[in-house]
Amino acid sequence: MSATETLREDHLKIKRLEKIIEKCYLDLYAGKEIPLSDIEKITFVISEFLDSIHYSREEDSYFACVASYDALKDEIRKFMIEHEFSRRIAKNISKYLQQWKAGNDAREPVARFLRTYFIYLHDHLKKEEEFFSKAQSKVLSAEEEKEMYEQFQSVMAVSTKIQTIMDQIQYLEEQEWYRIP
Repeated sequence: MSATETLREDHLKIKRLEKIIEKCYLDLYAGKEIPLSDIEKITFVISEFLDSIHYSREEDSYFACVASYDALKDEIRKFMIEHEFSRRIAKNISKYLQQWKAGNDAREPVARFLRTYFIYLHDHLKKEEEFFSKAQSKVLSAEEEKEMYEQFQSVMAVSTKIQTIMDQIQYLEEQEWYRIP
């Protein structure tokens, strides 16, 4: 396995979350009830997986390695900006969710920011897949791929965290609101 393959596997997990987010915001706009605790789980996965693990792998290792060759720097800069945009959207989801939990009707802003996050993810993942292909074929050596992969795997807490996150995604996928068309 390589670092690029690991990041692509992350994307498969993220696409599962993307489907959950889409169903959630569509149901919220349709006036359907979704437990606030499930929306909290969505925000947990966003912050713990996308931000703490996936973006960290990209920003701290992968992008740094690719950029060290003076390659694809413009794309990397754009991804860093997009990651920050993602963090801001996630903060707004959390902010309005807390207001909703406190008794204020924040259904619309929660739905709106979930929709924004869905659109962001859909676009961002496509662009990153193209970037990974370029980096893998034109910049990174097999040795560098292996070294980054080993670095990704060296943090044992990450594998435990990923399992917890995958359990959360599976839980959400099994909820009635998600399964009902």
